[in-house]
Amino acid sequence: MEMITITTEHIKLQDLLKLAAITATGGEAKLLVQEGEVLVNGEVCTMRGKKLRPGDVVEALGRRCGVQYAD
Repeated sequence: MEMITITTEHIKLQDLLKLAAITATGGEAKLLVQEGEVLVNGEVCTMRGKKLRPGDVVEALGRRCGVQYAD
C-alpha cells in the first residue's frame, strides 16, 4: 500500500486522488468518485470533498493508498 503524507489536518478525497496520481485532473477525480469507483475504508464513497485523515485508506483503479501525517 502506498502512503500519502499530509502536513495539514485533512485532505479532500479529490485532492488525494490527484496527489497520488490516480487521476491527472480534478475533472477525472470528480467522475471517478461520482461513478462509485472509489472506496474509502472499504466502502463506496461518492463525496469528492470527503475529508480524509491519517488512518484512512482509499482504493481506486486497482491502487490502494493510506494517509499519514508527516513526521
